Amino acid sequence: MTAPPVSVADAAARAGDVATGVAGPLTARTDSGVWPAEAVRALQVAGLAGLSAPRPLGGAGLGLRGVAAVCEVLGRTCASTALCYGMHCVATAVIAARPTERQRTEFLDAIVAGEHLSTLALSEPGTGAQFWLPQTRLTRTDAGLRIDGEKSFVTNGSQADSYVLSTVAADPEAPAGQFSCVLVPKEAAGLTWGAEWSGIGMRGNSSRGMRLEDVRLGPGHLLGAEGDQIWYVFEVVAPYFLMAMAGTYLGVAQASLDEATAHLSRRAHAHTGRRLASEPVLQHRLGELWAQVERTRRLVYWAAEEADGGGPSGLPGLTSAKAEVARCAVEVTNEAMTLVGGIGYRDRSPLERHLRDARAADVMSPTTDILRTWTGRAALGLPLLGE
Repeated sequence: MTAPPVSVADAAARAGDVATGVAGPLTARTDSGVWPAEAVRALQVAGLAGLSAPRPLGGAGLGLRGVAAVCEVLGRTCASTALCYGMHCVATAVIAARPTERQRTEFLDAIVAGEHLSTLALSEPGTGAQFWLPQTRLTRTDAGLRIDGEKSFVTNGSQADSYVLSTVAADPEAPAGQFSCVLVPKEAAGLTWGAEWSGIGMRGNSSRGMRLEDVRLGPGHLLGAEGDQIWYVFEVVAPYFLMAMAGTYLGVAQASLDEATAHLSRRAHAHTGRRLASEPVLQHRLGELWAQVERTRRLVYWAAEEADGGGPSGLPGLTSAKAEVARCAVEVTNEAMTLVGGIGYRDRSPLERHLRDARAADVMSPTTDILRTWTGRAALGLPLLGE
């Protein structure tokens, strides 16, 4: 395996090689609903599997800035690949936050070595966008833990080696509203999968339903302490998830801008020979798109750096970043398709794929509406959750 990257630029360059050499040629197949196994494996081989793990634990320690940068590079080529990789980075950050020695040797070392893929399993059919309020039950047994429940929209579903899963806290003395996180290996007896993902976009991410019936695990699979789930969700999951998603959809926006720029540069009016790039109105419209992408990028990377450094504006920056990127990706792709015309509107054109993928940004929880509210609450000095 290649050693972990030493800088964000190094990580982005390695991701670019994978995007160009592996993910790119398979984009059409991935978009047909095939999980991008070769690209994910190539990212592991490239030393990027431990990107979000701290350096003392063997990872690259590149934080939120690194995750956003790599996901943007991948998202410009294949948004599904970026999403699959991003969810692994989020799960890795969770496992690395408060690992026991056994969790480090059994899971984290393998992740850093590129031999283990992880992901999140938080959303549930009954909780909608409020993914932080699980109904999955955790019960203490003489041998350890028992889990019963159902999860939905599990990215890398059935493909990952382990799943970071949220449950109601098992401790009968835990305060109401206390939840826990558990690390469930893929081979756990009683874990079954629902139908293959069939969405209008992000078709390669294998976002499947998970059912857990009498799943038995040793006590060492509990992450942190009983009732730590809310801490994990808002201190680890949310920051890394928001940056992974912001990077991914920023890549989609940039790819759409690139398509429009290339089209205007190479096309000309047949009757006059005048290039489209020489038309002032088209120059103006492309300039607006460029500015929208660039100012959104500046917000994303500023938010990542502010949060990595513990700055006071990190929280509203993170919550605002994904919401702004969602708007940017949809609007830029829409406008790029207008500029390109019928060529962009054809079935399976790059812009058609980008538009389908971009539309998921608003509805992936935390949804844009939730994030706008959280940004306002953070600006007012209020906790994200509450009346």
